[in-house]
Amino acid sequence: SISGPLEMAALTSAGGFLALLDEPEDSLKLYALEQLNEVVGVFWAEIWDKLEQIEILYEDESFPHRKVAALVASKVNFHMGAVTDSMNYALYAGEQFDVNAHTEYVHTIIAMCIDTYAQRQQQLATGQTASDPPAGLLEVVERMFDRCFNAGEYKQAAGIAMETHRLDVLERAIQTSGDPIGMMQYSFGIAMSLISNRGFRDSILTLLARLYSEMPQPDYFKMCQCFIYLENAEATTKVIMSLVSAGKEAMAYQLAFDLFDSATQQFLAVVSDGLKAASDPKAPEEGAAEGTAPVEQLEPPAKEMVTKILTILSGDLTLALSVEFLSRNNHADKLLISNIKDSVGRNSITHNATVTANAMMYAGTTSDVFLDDNREWLKSANNWALFNAAASLGVIHQGHTAEARNVLEPYLPKDGGVGADGPHVDGGGLFALGLIYANHGAEVTDYFLQRLREPQLSEVTQHGGCLGLGLASMGSAREDVFNQMRDNHLVCESAVAGEAAGIGMGLVMLGSASDEALTFMTTYARETQHEKIIRGLALGVALIMYGRQEQADGHIAALSEDKDHILRMGAVHMIATAYVGTGENRIIKKLLHIAVSDVSDDVRRCAVTALGFVLCRTPEQLPSTVNLLSESFNPNVRYGTCMALGIAFSGSGNAEALALLEPLVKDSVAFVRQGALIAVAMIMMQQTAEHPKYKYAKEAFTSTMLDKHEDVLAKVGAIYAQGIMNAGGQNVTTRLVNAKGHIRMQSVVGTLVFTQFWFWFPLSNFLSIAMSPTAVICLNKDLKMPKIELKSNAPPSKFAYPPATEPPKEKSKDKVETAVLSITSKAKAAKAKEEKEKAKKDDDAMEVEGQPADAAATDAEMTDASKEDKATEEKAADEKATFMMLSNPARVLKDQMSVVELDADGRYRPVSGRGFGFVTVLDDNTPDEPEEFIEIKPPASAGGSDGAAEAPCPEPFQFDESLED
Repeated sequence: SISGPLEMAALTSAGGFLALLDEPEDSLKLYALEQLNEVVGVFWAEIWDKLEQIEILYEDESFPHRKVAALVASKVNFHMGAVTDSMNYALYAGEQFDVNAHTEYVHTIIAMCIDTYAQRQQQLATGQTASDPPAGLLEVVERMFDRCFNAGEYKQAAGIAMETHRLDVLERAIQTSGDPIGMMQYSFGIAMSLISNRGFRDSILTLLARLYSEMPQPDYFKMCQCFIYLENAEATTKVIMSLVSAGKEAMAYQLAFDLFDSATQQFLAVVSDGLKAASDPKAPEEGAAEGTAPVEQLEPPAKEMVTKILTILSGDLTLALSVEFLSRNNHADKLLISNIKDSVGRNSITHNATVTANAMMYAGTTSDVFLDDNREWLKSANNWALFNAAASLGVIHQGHTAEARNVLEPYLPKDGGVGADGPHVDGGGLFALGLIYANHGAEVTDYFLQRLREPQLSEVTQHGGCLGLGLASMGSAREDVFNQMRDNHLVCESAVAGEAAGIGMGLVMLGSASDEALTFMTTYARETQHEKIIRGLALGVALIMYGRQEQADGHIAALSEDKDHILRMGAVHMIATAYVGTGENRIIKKLLHIAVSDVSDDVRRCAVTALGFVLCRTPEQLPSTVNLLSESFNPNVRYGTCMALGIAFSGSGNAEALALLEPLVKDSVAFVRQGALIAVAMIMMQQTAEHPKYKYAKEAFTSTMLDKHEDVLAKVGAIYAQGIMNAGGQNVTTRLVNAKGHIRMQSVVGTLVFTQFWFWFPLSNFLSIAMSPTAVICLNKDLKMPKIELKSNAPPSKFAYPPATEPPKEKSKDKVETAVLSITSKAKAAKAKEEKEKAKKDDDAMEVEGQPADAAATDAEMTDASKEDKATEEKAADEKATFMMLSNPARVLKDQMSVVELDADGRYRPVSGRGFGFVTVLDDNTPDEPEEFIEIKPPASAGGSDGAAEAPCPEPFQFDESLED
């Protein structure tokens, strides 16, 4: 800008200044350049004619003010659109380029400098050859860092430091910010969501773990979160043992619960082995952490702590608490599932869908009342329908490991390999057992291996066994399990068994990135002629690369170029698993390109669906991304849009997503309507009746299901939707991101395999492992459940259960008026008159102390009225209430978590100091006072919370025949 408004008004050309450039005196040239620098924003077009002369001045090493000439040349190039030349001349200008100026020119050049520097740093980090940086580039970046520190913009400095791979600057920003905890939390979020290079992200997490450990009060929870992503089980074991040595049992237990919620089986197994090895120094086990103090050197209370920690890491306690909560708070709509059964008729497809919907509705509650009450109806199932019905028991009893064998005993194969009810029931029973033990099946893995080694095993039984074994061993990376499925069930060239083996092998090696496994599976997929086997292997290789991001790029590229569309579909699945939650723009562009360019409808559908996985951390970006795709001419693309919205917005009730789905619910293609209905149900999970779209969703499901002219595919979608919306007794969601903002591995796996019900309907049962309870379960330091109440600072109706389906009201039938003869009417009138006179005399006689005879009736009417008034008053009180008290264990929704608290002056407080999680261990402020506890009772093996308890056996007695008559 010009120095003053009068000069701006008087100056109409830069010609005078330009003329001075021809003067021989350096002082005149300097004056001309300084003035041109001031007016270049207005007269840049005129100055451009002399740009070459200005550049010559910069190149003249004898000219003492060449940096000023470089600055003017930079600004002229900027206005001409030659931003690269502009950046180079700005770098040549050195200190003349003021990084503190807040102009569009300065901001653009600084951004280019940082991008150029960051690109070079990223090339060096990945081992690529990088060209030498332009002169002065590092100086500008360093000056930019100094500007941020001087202005107190520490988050900006940290962001630039992570973008440019400068860990030294990141550490300086954290330590000098004045809020190191907040800065580390910010840096952790940026690293997990925006840093695509896994190696550099690991470097950031290593730095954060060190800084957390060096705090005056180390944050063990954040340290272990970093160690989980770093796959450093040994360091995690050291942290746990340090807490044990310090006697901090409550903190150690909370850490163990967090580990079970976030880590893989393989990680937990290494930690457990380390703890066991530390307890027996004479026979250390492989995987024990170095430097951990043997438990035998500790006091007996510390030994008991380690035993409890191992119990938590095994999952037994967490699963018992989950089953306790779900069975205790089961609000499944019993009448709804009965209405679905009555409306589907005898169609086998809707029959299977109803069985699956019932399983979802009662997932984890252990309540199989519907199956018990409808045994005759279930007997109409045969072949794979029997397989699905048996597998549904695993969904209902998920996590109920204490009684799993007893519940499934009639459905499991007997010694010799064949059960009494045939191979379909045996296979479904093994699948159900795997669902119950999903991701924590170490104790049943050997049972699966034994059963699958039986000679002459049916391919149907092998199918269920491989799926169950994969679920039970999920993420364990056990080579013996992988080899069993590869050698005994995949290469036998049975399409049915091979498909399940491919999926199971991927589940076992989940996230391991095993090159040996990937090479074998992709090679075999290209050699076999069975489409089902190829499809299972394509899904399996995608699971192996879970969370590996750029490490999966090579495999994605190879599969994407394959001529087989199923393997290209596997590439899309791999993108979904490897980049889940990253929101990386490069990946989004790649998926969108595939969605509009691939020749296979299956690949295009899966590509759009994968967007829901990639954007699950930032779902607000998804509607604008898929808006045009929802109107695509290709119905498969529209279906993929539905599934992407349902996956990313699960349990959120998002209005924008529902608005995109409404037209698709009425789509002209049946399977698009199916996907839209399922997606609406996923989004509406755990929404109250107050939600503006709750009534619409219920009516859409019901009308589709009852419409006799509706296509069966849409009806299946409506039936599934009813089960999903009421899943787990209305106490679970299928969110991919847990309450702490981390990706939940089981949810990703379960949701991805669930989408494959498009090809094979029994895989719909996988959705159950994606379900997580929305609850807060509080335990004390002895891992007992105290009787306490939590305060929810919100009106009760805001987070209440929606009302259950009401039975239809009986309609009174209108009677047809009967013709009456006149003589009959006269006789009835005379008789009525006599009865009226008689009744009047009786009433007079029955009056006592002035009270009429109909007083009792009046009192009864008043009682009924008072009851109605009382109910109305209670409802009004609930509407006026601004908070409600929740009993432990409590149903707490995601949005409700921020308004739930314990009494600030009360006895307990969360040991983590960061609010509540699914299992929250409490510190006791008054440990000497007596406590009241809630007894955790195992649910009934049949009937669950809805079934009546069995009558006790009679006492022994002698039968007396003389009393028989």
